Amino acid sequence: MLAIVDYGVGNLFSLTSSLRSLGLETEVTGDAARLRAADRIILPGVGAFGDARAKLDETGLVPVLLEEAGRKPLLGICLGMQLLFDRSFEYGEHPGLGLIPGEVAYLGEDLTDKTLKIPHMGWNSLEVVRDDPLFRYFQDGEYVYYVHSYYARNCEESTLGTSGYGDVAVTGAVRRGNVWGAQFHPEKSGDAGLRLLRAFAEL
Repeated sequence: MLAIVDYGVGNLFSLTSSLRSLGLETEVTGDAARLRAADRIILPGVGAFGDARAKLDETGLVPVLLEEAGRKPLLGICLGMQLLFDRSFEYGEHPGLGLIPGEVAYLGEDLTDKTLKIPHMGWNSLEVVRDDPLFRYFQDGEYVYYVHSYYARNCEESTLGTSGYGDVAVTGAVRRGNVWGAQFHPEKSGDAGLRLLRAFAEL
């Protein structure tokens, strides 16, 4: 069973629908026992980092996620990926889960071309910089869908794939141990995204 963490952040319908279209047993849950019973966990998220971290803390699930991340595959998507890092500088400084070394910063401050729009929104090709089982069914340079204003940086050792936006190599996918992250939305990335989710379900 694949569990999607429900902590009151984001619309989970498209993600759940995508996973079930692949024939995967999927459950949306905020219950610690169900997360422990799952074979794999997905941590989604949209919105502001600080708010999401506060809501996650309120559920009491942080210790469970930290524990289960050492036992089974865990995938963070979009803001869910950002929460995996040490800290974020979105509207102040907020602690992350510390599962992947690095930080989350405003994309606009690192762009030389200040006319580029923030948020970074739409389709962008993903360059695979490190081979990984997550890319089992994915071809280098395929297009994926992004919607974000902040991005992970200083995380080169964990970076699996990047997408160019202006002169910034946006961290698109990461991994450390049993923990993976995707800044883009696989569930909104067409067939390429479904193939990534399929690969995750087989890890």
